Amino acid sequence: MKLKENCKYKLIVPTSMGIRITPIDRQPVHISDMYRMMATSAESNVVSISAGLGLPVKVLTTFVKGSPISQFIKSKLRARNVDYEGPEIEQGGPWGYRHQINIADSGYGMRGPRVHNDRAGEVGRTLNIKDFDIDRIFGDEGAQILHVSGLVGALSPGTGLFCLELAKAAKKYGTTISFDLNYRASFWKDNEEELSEIFEEIASVSDFLFGNEEDFQLTLGIQGPEAGGKDLSGKIESFKGMIMNAKKEYQNAHVFATTLRQVKSANEHLWGALMLNKENWTVIEPRPIPVLDRIGGGDGFVGG
Repeated sequence: MKLKENCKYKLIVPTSMGIRITPIDRQPVHISDMYRMMATSAESNVVSISAGLGLPVKVLTTFVKGSPISQFIKSKLRARNVDYEGPEIEQGGPWGYRHQINIADSGYGMRGPRVHNDRAGEVGRTLNIKDFDIDRIFGDEGAQILHVSGLVGALSPGTGLFCLELAKAAKKYGTTISFDLNYRASFWKDNEEELSEIFEEIASVSDFLFGNEEDFQLTLGIQGPEAGGKDLSGKIESFKGMIMNAKKEYQNAHVFATTLRQVKSANEHLWGALMLNKENWTVIEPRPIPVLDRIGGGDGFVGG
């Protein structure tokens, strides 16, 4: 398919920015006393790849007004060549809003990675279409691709509607819609019915649909193979069948892709992928890769 031309931005993503704190030298969190702090989100991981190639990109987000963490995030986005836009929300006191915190142990050898999400009071849950000038962003400035993540869509009932309304508005202006299903069980708990409806509607207007081994099944109810196991390469045809089932259900989409990941240890995975572009298959058989940091691997795949 042909992407929209004469756009200010190649890629725009809605996101909830936060910080990640990780021990150096792959130490466990509970015994380390030295940590690295990064400004991060799954969606900013995606656009950072395009930004690193010199392409103009932008994140739509929210910030805590006057917060030093907010200032840190903005400076890191600027350093990555990523534009940003979003309202400044009053903190509302010590128990008010803040940016999400991910405390991450990258794991080592047979010690698996572990992420402790601390998202109470997350300012990104206030994302609202009314806070953005959609006609300017997609009409006057223009964007070739809007990339929406299921993580943002599942943060709150409000962010799910925000992502849906954003996708519909972008579609009106001829922007291509990319949707990474990005299922998280803890986000979906007690909200399965409502989120299923929103995800299905976003998927129905999307041009690209991405997932990992289970996302299509768990978010859209698409029939597919049992994930995991010791030999994903032997399930290639089953995963192709899952993609074909998704294509029948979501006929607006032109591109479908899924990762194929098998964990050997925290330091080594087998990684592969499937992509269907209209009628053309690209199959990358799972192969060994050294793992420096497991977190964000799927974002790197989508960003590529």
